[in-house]
Amino acid sequence: MKHLFTKLSYVRYLQFRQSAVAITGRLTPSIGRNNVTKTKTLATSLLSLSAAAILALVGTTSANAAPSKDADTSGAAVSSHVVSDTGAADYWTPERMKTAQSGEILAAKALDRGKLLNLGKAPVAEAPGAISSIAGQQAATDSKTIDRKVNQSETPVKHIGKIFFTLGGSNYVCSGNSVTAANKSTVSTAGHCLNEGPGAYATNFVFVPAYLNGAAPYGKWTAKALYAPTQWASNGNMQYDTAFAVMNTLNGQRLADVVGSSGVQFNAARGLSYKAFGYPAGSPFNGESLKSCSGTATNDPYNPQFNSQGIPCNMTGGSSGGPWFIGNSSTGYQNSVNSYGYGSNSTSMYGPYWGTVIQSTYNTAAAS
Repeated sequence: MKHLFTKLSYVRYLQFRQSAVAITGRLTPSIGRNNVTKTKTLATSLLSLSAAAILALVGTTSANAAPSKDADTSGAAVSSHVVSDTGAADYWTPERMKTAQSGEILAAKALDRGKLLNLGKAPVAEAPGAISSIAGQQAATDSKTIDRKVNQSETPVKHIGKIFFTLGGSNYVCSGNSVTAANKSTVSTAGHCLNEGPGAYATNFVFVPAYLNGAAPYGKWTAKALYAPTQWASNGNMQYDTAFAVMNTLNGQRLADVVGSSGVQFNAARGLSYKAFGYPAGSPFNGESLKSCSGTATNDPYNPQFNSQGIPCNMTGGSSGGPWFIGNSSTGYQNSVNSYGYGSNSTSMYGPYWGTVIQSTYNTAAAS
């Protein structure tokens, strides 16, 4: 009985803390196919996954659910971080890129926190928004010839790439995508690939478009600013596991002018068909080439409080942050990212619903 009381008290404390942060706004806003295998295994992050770790590609009641009294009063506030470190591109030597390690502990912490803070709750209700679509941009430069080697299921896509970063003194990998923006320099990824949620922002953050077998045909692009929903940066709310990085120019050129960019769409209908891309590194993959999954999205039956949708997919760790495109190709509108899955043999990948909160984060980053 004593242990039960202690656990429940801790849950109450975390719930109170989440509400207090949302009300006080302690983080300063800044402008910018397979069936699911039922398991009790803890989901961990889609950063790079070890075989022994539970999969983190790190859910939902009806989108029309009425707002609850626990609705997040912080709305669409945005957290940002100006990158001050230099030399990130030089930091990522071939050896460091190859040995960037698994980050399942980051997602495990976020998932534990999310479950405790939202026990018995419905997903946080967002103010409904109109469907918003922004077209992408074709690259101004010609494609480079990329040598295809082993186990390649997808030809490298210029605007999709691999992300490398440091968090808590350890090196990690994720996936990302160049998205259309006024600054022509914005990359989408998962929130846990950019910020601990809650906690520190990543350092040594670089985006390598069309990465293949260690090659960086379009260079290593360093970040100058990082953006995440306050709900992620202050609470690690899995409902908002999306973030955006604004990149520096490289050789005097902006990212979208070199590799192009994807259009984005927000507040879309649920249950659409998607094609998702990423760089899975856990067995049977090695993280060295681009992979994809396709399917019709369905709600997460295990953690509906996350408001996520899932598609049939067996991509493993390292694919976190990879883009979801509406339709069956990489030319559609991006509408989510790889976020999490369940178990080391997961057959579904889940991604956050891109509503008004994530749209606000995108708008802030794209206009910076």
